[in-house]
Amino acid sequence: MTRTVRIIGAPTDYGANRRGVDMGPSAIRYAGLADQLRSADTEPVDAGDIRAPHAEECDPDTRSVPTGTAQFFEETKTVCTQLADTVESTLETDELPIVLGGDHSVAIGSVRGSAAAGPLGAIWFDAHADLNTPATSPSGNIHGMPLAALLGIGEFADQSWATAPHLREENLVLVGLRSVDEAETRLIEQRDFTVFTMSEIDSRGITAVVEEALAVATDGVDEIHVSLDLDWLDPTEAPGVGTPVRGGVTYREAHSAMEQVAATSAVRSLDLVEVNPTLDQHNETAELATELAASALGKRIL
Repeated sequence: MTRTVRIIGAPTDYGANRRGVDMGPSAIRYAGLADQLRSADTEPVDAGDIRAPHAEECDPDTRSVPTGTAQFFEETKTVCTQLADTVESTLETDELPIVLGGDHSVAIGSVRGSAAAGPLGAIWFDAHADLNTPATSPSGNIHGMPLAALLGIGEFADQSWATAPHLREENLVLVGLRSVDEAETRLIEQRDFTVFTMSEIDSRGITAVVEEALAVATDGVDEIHVSLDLDWLDPTEAPGVGTPVRGGVTYREAHSAMEQVAATSAVRSLDLVEVNPTLDQHNETAELATELAASALGKRIL
């Protein structure tokens, strides 16, 4: 039976000094996402975009946290609340939500909405840990905080709009880290989630790392959320991203990982985030995002 996939745009641009990721959803659609999803034997339905105020229209210093800095806090809260409701209602109709960012702060909404359906594992394919809090963040950008928010860490402990009680920390896995702040490193050492750095991918190979990551993410839960930040790939493969970091995975490593994800048949929801077409070359990063989405949902070479 063909699965219906609902495409949900979340065009936020609240998290970086170089503007443009709010155009990510449009770029990914233009790159042929619907056709790629059909090639994975799914039926795409486009739900349009969540309304996200333009950053230029907002006061970046608005925040409702007791300490620290969280730029565009209220705007992020508004967008993620809408997005969580949309993802939750999508799952209630037995459709699979694909959320197109926008910066990675949108994952607060997509994961929270997905976790409303029951216990959830998650794999974060990302160059960054996304575990800063308003008190520890060097920049105050919430796109570096979504996992801390979802887990209720620090200033997010009393922010019910951001936390996802059914996201199981022991089933959370971060894959491909290569840019981690000191406070995030300390937090990783204290918490119960699993982390694989790029060094481990180098030494063990992508197949072994993702196999173990999936085993952890699915242990005791039926389904997982996959959050794919395109900066997980090396900038030579994906130049159009919000926060590029050299030394990421290759084109084939990324496809191999997504094919392994698809083989579990455990994907409940999916993010594609941080595509910045203003920094891209011929929309190739957006095109790559469409290909990887298809691989994650079951497209094969043969």
